[in-house]
Amino acid sequence: MRKKFYQLAYVVIIAALFTSCKKKFDEYYERPSNLADPIYTQLVNNGKFTNFVSLIDKAGYKSTLAAAGYWTIFAPTDSAFTADAEFTQFIKDRGFSSVSAVDSTTAQMIVQYLLVFNAFEKSRIDDYQSSLGWVPDNAFKRRTAYYTGFYNDTDYNNVAYKAIASNRNNTSTNTGYYVLADNNNKYIPCFTSEYFAAQGLSAADYNYFYPTSTFSGFNIANARVTQKDIAAENGVIHIIDRVVTPAKSIDEYLRNKPNYSLFRSIIERFMVLFIKNSDATRRYQVLHGGTTDVSVKVYSNLLAFSPNNENYFKLQDNDGQRDGWTMFAPTNDSLSKYINTVVLQQYPSINSLPLSIIADLLNAHMWTSTVWPSKFNTTYNFLGEPAKMNPNTDIVEKKVLSNGLFYGTKKVNEPNVFATVYGKAYLDPRYSLMTRLLDMEIKGNITNPNVKYTLFMMSDAVLAARGYSYNSSNNGWVFTNPVGGATSTNDSNRLNLLRMLYSGVIETPNNELNNIGTTGVKGIIGSYGGEYIKYDGNQVYTAGSIERNVTVRIDSVRQVLNGQVVYINELMYFPYQLIGNNISTLGTPTTSEFNYFWNYLKNSTLFNTTTFEITGITAGSYYTVFIPKNSAIIQAVNDGVLPGTAGVPNYTPTLTADKLKVENFINYHILDKRTVIANGADIGSFPSLLKNTAGDPVTFSILYPGGVFELGDGYGRKARMVTTLNNNLSNRTVIHLIDNYLKY
Repeated sequence: MRKKFYQLAYVVIIAALFTSCKKKFDEYYERPSNLADPIYTQLVNNGKFTNFVSLIDKAGYKSTLAAAGYWTIFAPTDSAFTADAEFTQFIKDRGFSSVSAVDSTTAQMIVQYLLVFNAFEKSRIDDYQSSLGWVPDNAFKRRTAYYTGFYNDTDYNNVAYKAIASNRNNTSTNTGYYVLADNNNKYIPCFTSEYFAAQGLSAADYNYFYPTSTFSGFNIANARVTQKDIAAENGVIHIIDRVVTPAKSIDEYLRNKPNYSLFRSIIERFMVLFIKNSDATRRYQVLHGGTTDVSVKVYSNLLAFSPNNENYFKLQDNDGQRDGWTMFAPTNDSLSKYINTVVLQQYPSINSLPLSIIADLLNAHMWTSTVWPSKFNTTYNFLGEPAKMNPNTDIVEKKVLSNGLFYGTKKVNEPNVFATVYGKAYLDPRYSLMTRLLDMEIKGNITNPNVKYTLFMMSDAVLAARGYSYNSSNNGWVFTNPVGGATSTNDSNRLNLLRMLYSGVIETPNNELNNIGTTGVKGIIGSYGGEYIKYDGNQVYTAGSIERNVTVRIDSVRQVLNGQVVYINELMYFPYQLIGNNISTLGTPTTSEFNYFWNYLKNSTLFNTTTFEITGITAGSYYTVFIPKNSAIIQAVNDGVLPGTAGVPNYTPTLTADKLKVENFINYHILDKRTVIANGADIGSFPSLLKNTAGDPVTFSILYPGGVFELGDGYGRKARMVTTLNNNLSNRTVIHLIDNYLKY
């Protein structure tokens, strides 16, 4: 009996202790009395959100918004539903006449798009959540709970797919173009005065997109926030005066815009693939049953971005908060006209265009950043060019979308690769080899619309006739000698072609060659390659064409945005002969004004009579040779500067001192590492090949007194060009005749 008594007492004590502990546990963990109600409770109790609450209920979000959580919700009042024409049109397009009639899917779309992950008060909603911390006033979007998911699509050939959007740009990164765990959630725009001020924007940028709305300093898309920062147990409520409906992605928006169907068809035809995905298929079949395959809609990596990717670059988890894509889509008539008059001048159809041309046409209209209306001129597209249009006259439609901005334009944003001198080769299949060569180094130079060029065209036909071809299998240039058929595949072929190409690339900032090809127009000008060419009427001369006795004829000239292109019948040959060969050609005739200088040179210790090499001159370097005319040579003899007596030159001196006089005289008349003509570009002191006892170059001056080219030495002697016998082309060199000698 006693034992049972103790057992009973023990049970009573334990029960009492348990009751006491439970009471203290409940008191400790009970909901604080001063804690605000959850979002759902507040919306219901307020009484002004009956329409929105009904959508929450129908969407199945009552329990979510009534329980613990961390949300931001943009809550439209009942009056917002009745006053918002966009919302009325949105549900009408989905087949509903009133809020009460919408189905659960539509309700879910609306509620999820107005529901943002994490709780953001107004002071934080425009800050960017970077991986290193908050960046103030650097964001204008927030990721919502809404995403499109699986949908029906068709490809360019009208083949139907159950599809899902790619949620990454199609790059070579490890993530590829689709990540199963990422739903590709949409963003909602949040505009604040602080963000606009930090980005140099104004209310005009907002009203450009939302002309019927007022920028209040805190707007969610087209809605004003009428009451901000309402604290709730599970987040923050911002009350808005319009119902912001889910924004489409650029891909979704363009899909149903017939005004831009040509632009879209080019994208869909050449830049889109539907690729079956086993992970997406498995998920779809689990959710919906059946055996339907799911394909990811994948955009080519040739494009600036994937228009269906909602995640921006995803270099950081939240980088979509601070930036997005921009697309300018030209209307059908403007694009069709441009394609037919510009792009297809030399091609029979779009189908025959190289993919690179198609990609450049499209990328000229695609920005990997947000192009605000006030920033057209300073925001650069994938090709590094601004929007070349007027926001007030050239834009026919504008829209803030979930992953970027969309502008419909009545003007093509012509890329520089089409509009400049480069475009005349790039858009012409007859110049494909020339284009390939231009791409190696100078494409960036000659596509600059602010720098004028004259470009001499080298056609595939001429290159082939002269033995040049390209082997795409090994990316090598081939030369087959037209005489004998010997074939070379070494890299010298590429270097030779580039040297000829660069001889025909002339920077002409002052339209120096605008009348080239006209009878009576002649001159000399330097090229990108550093060598000089001459022109006279409809003929062009290079040192190589003169050496080969080849006539380079100008067939036609075409003006473009940054200069002109000159169509010729030959290559811009370079010479193989040395400077010594050219001086020999000029000076060998006994009646030549170059004769006395040549006789001193060929008998000097500097000259190799077998190879015609001149000691001190290095292959591949640039020079200018100033040769005194015969009477000036005689004066040098009379002055004791050159060996000889009483005006009679001694070309074969035996004394070492006399030999040194000849060497020094010749070296002092050769300008080192620079080619100069009388164009006013080179003024000052320049080094000759002559060195002083310290090993430093002895210099002479180039000046233009009265606008006339003049050389000067250290003794006050002056020499001018003999204009009828100057500008003789040589190997990376120009040879001039001058009327006096220079004293060293």
